[in-house]
Amino acid sequence: MEPPITPQISILTTVYNREKYLAECIESVQKGHFQDYEHIIVDDGSSDGSVALAKSYAAKDTRIRVYQNETNLGDYPNRNQAAAHATGKYLKYVDADDLIYPWGLQILWECMERFPEAGWGLCSLAQDKARPFPFVLETQEAYRYHYLGPGLFHKAPLSSIIKKELFDAVGGFEPGRMVGDFEMWHRLAFQSPVVLMPHGMVWYRAHDDQESNVIGEFEEVYRKISLKHLHAEPKPLTPAELRQVAQRKRKKHLKFAAIYLAKGNFKLAQHSYRKAELTREIAKA
Repeated sequence: MEPPITPQISILTTVYNREKYLAECIESVQKGHFQDYEHIIVDDGSSDGSVALAKSYAAKDTRIRVYQNETNLGDYPNRNQAAAHATGKYLKYVDADDLIYPWGLQILWECMERFPEAGWGLCSLAQDKARPFPFVLETQEAYRYHYLGPGLFHKAPLSSIIKKELFDAVGGFEPGRMVGDFEMWHRLAFQSPVVLMPHGMVWYRAHDDQESNVIGEFEEVYRKISLKHLHAEPKPLTPAELRQVAQRKRKKHLKFAAIYLAKGNFKLAQHSYRKAELTREIAKA
């Protein structure tokens, strides 16, 4: 099958020792209803048979292109590397151990095309109580949705679809381990409206081989990212809204402090109380 000259969607799959999952990932894309795509696979120094497997699929499907990094770049730099090879209008990450449902690309593409003013979108979100998906949020609305609503910037790259021109304009992901997507969504929301879409497009595989994403391990980094972007100019939230965010987070941490104290875990209680005190920084002008 000949690849489209300029595909609508560039599927980006970064690989590091994912031989036992990669075939399912590739085939989930191939079996999709939407066929106007290219599939870029970038290996980051695998020691298993990932590259040979990817090349075997590429030999039969010219939409698939396989690249190998000369040195190991790591997660987010390799995501940027994959995007650098892309020629499509949209970038869609499908990690080597994850899948996309047959209808996934079609629906994601239709939702994005419905809102041409938006440069990116996130799916796999819980049902909104006020309106049906899809809908679009401007910068302040997106920040409110995350910090004063059900949450938004916690989604993984698998849940995203991004116009390549916007991705390039913001410079891609920053290299910070495990937090690059959280940071990226803040920047994208600052630059462009975002389309919100429901569950059912992609499937995230949980397994023992993946690096654990325990937010608690990086809570200080997350806090600093939030402070940086909440205090960017022009501020995405009003002073009153920043006070609300601070109060909301403070209340949560104090609740946990009380729970730990009741259980006799004074160390965790003290840690939660300290986090509650740090929330005051959010409300500072």
